[in-house]
Amino acid sequence: MNIYVGNLSFNATEADIERAFSEYGEVKSVNIVKDRDTGRSRGFCFVEMVDDQAGKKAISGLNDQEIAGRSVTVNEARPREDRRGGGGGGGGGRRW
Repeated sequence: MNIYVGNLSFNATEADIERAFSEYGEVKSVNIVKDRDTGRSRGFCFVEMVDDQAGKKAISGLNDQEIAGRSVTVNEARPREDRRGGGGGGGGGRRW
């Protein structure tokens, strides 16, 4: 199960997050999302848990709880939207 963790402290480490989630079951991975230019945390991460049941328990147990000194928002991650899409109309055609 893939879990979204928001309002994450910029000082939180992968170890902090894994420690909190491992109380509910086996953690497969922790991915803190970082700014491309600065490398600084963007304040959210994704946690993947091996077992869906443990993931659901972690969501209910950790939502609105503190991790690394800050109350976090925890819920099931939604599938990523395709960002390539189209608007913007910039392609060709002459303008007189």
